[in-house]
Amino acid sequence: MIPLKRRQFHEKIINKPENVVTEMLDGLAYVHSDLVHRVDGFDIIVRNEQAAGQVGLISGGGSGHEPAHAGFVGDGMLSAAIAGAVFTSPTPDQILEAIKEANQGAGVFMVVKNYSGDIMNFEMAQELAEMEGIEVASVVVDDDIAVENSLYTQGRRGVAGTIFVHKILGHAAREGKSLAEIKDLADKIVPNIHTIGLALSGATVPEVGKPGFVLAEDEIEYGIGIHGEPGYRKESMQPSRQLAEELTGKLLEAFEAKSGERYALLINGMGATPLMEQYVFANDVASILGDAGLDVAYKKLGNYMTSIDMAGLSLTLMKIEDEAWLEALESPVKTIAW
Repeated sequence: MIPLKRRQFHEKIINKPENVVTEMLDGLAYVHSDLVHRVDGFDIIVRNEQAAGQVGLISGGGSGHEPAHAGFVGDGMLSAAIAGAVFTSPTPDQILEAIKEANQGAGVFMVVKNYSGDIMNFEMAQELAEMEGIEVASVVVDDDIAVENSLYTQGRRGVAGTIFVHKILGHAAREGKSLAEIKDLADKIVPNIHTIGLALSGATVPEVGKPGFVLAEDEIEYGIGIHGEPGYRKESMQPSRQLAEELTGKLLEAFEAKSGERYALLINGMGATPLMEQYVFANDVASILGDAGLDVAYKKLGNYMTSIDMAGLSLTLMKIEDEAWLEALESPVKTIAW
């Protein structure tokens, strides 16, 4: 008898793999035409109504992390988002066009995740925009505490905590803060955001057709990146409580958290983990944070920055050092995904 093999290939509802990004963007713009549109000839999603006189806020990265980043375009968050090829940084010409779209006369602020390609391309676009007389500033988000230096990163990777940055800076822009004030705020909040994740299975890039990494049937990996970069430890599958203890423990250590401190919480699905499991995990995290005496002032759960069809999740904590940060997180927005 021939032994049953584990399925190596993950079927996808796509047409040609090379057309995935453009067809996805067209579909997104069609469904959410009340909020956003696609810039003709570019892989950019922008707000239908830009706010005159406000600082423009842009972000972007490789596709495959949906709803990031296009899902966070709208009133109170991003002005525009650039979609690169799957797991690939957007190119400088695309970023430059997004800067021009977002510019309403008060300058443009860029939220960049800490990957070498992203940093290089966003910096190049900034230089080109400045040559055209547009003032540009930026912050690099490096919230992932799992590993230092990775496949595509010097230092720490930028992951789901980036969405908190979109939210807080988006609120500041809407309140009419200047480019310099937004830069100052960004530099204060980013060091107060830490994230760590785990995976039960790897992600399959459409053009590759097989998972970027394979774990054994009952194996998990702590500390993976959102492009399938290696983590810090593999072990056999554990109950949710143990997973929560591992991830929460690492975050509390990184913050040197003390009883009574206030935090915002984000539990983020990696694409193939059902909400049922995310909520079970949330229940465990709640009791661990409660035992630590922390005041969790803001909570969010769902798929915000995924890794295509990776099974797993990430846990983000942000230390609230200023009441205004909490107000910014709580302020209502009109976006696809928040």
